[in-house]
Amino acid sequence: MFYGVVMNRRATLLFSFLIITSIVIQVSLLPVFVRSPFKPDLLLVIMVYIALHGSFKVGGAMAWLLGMFNDVYSGLYLGLNAATFLISYLVIRSVSERLYADSAILFVLTVAGVTLAGFTLNLLLTVMFTASPGIAYSMLSDIFPRLLVNSFIASIVSSLPGFDSQVASS
Repeated sequence: MFYGVVMNRRATLLFSFLIITSIVIQVSLLPVFVRSPFKPDLLLVIMVYIALHGSFKVGGAMAWLLGMFNDVYSGLYLGLNAATFLISYLVIRSVSERLYADSAILFVLTVAGVTLAGFTLNLLLTVMFTASPGIAYSMLSDIFPRLLVNSFIASIVSSLPGFDSQVASS
């Protein structure tokens, strides 16, 4: 069970299907039809949703696992996105109980903030641990389109029916 004792088998299968479908779309379909800086990070959007609506019991492990999936299929350094997703998850969880987590505006702003924070953390870790001189420029040129696309996808997700429901009750 992904999110606690109360989550039923159907919800677990549906959530697993959502993650697998997002990985397939992000890895196989989007690179063919969409240019690199305009590809949304679907796993990041799922991680933010888990952080705002899921339980704390398994959410950190899911955030790390989604980051590892992102690392494996992106071709970057293994563990870079996993660390970024886990740190972002912990920060969101530490403040989410004080906020109205069902708000669509909060979800979009959180996805935008995590996109910027993840970019900053990835840039910092990449510059610290690599000797490639042009990597910072290539990362800087992609941030604005990626921020807009991730925010757009988050606004679409927040308009779907059932967005404001909890993933599971604790």
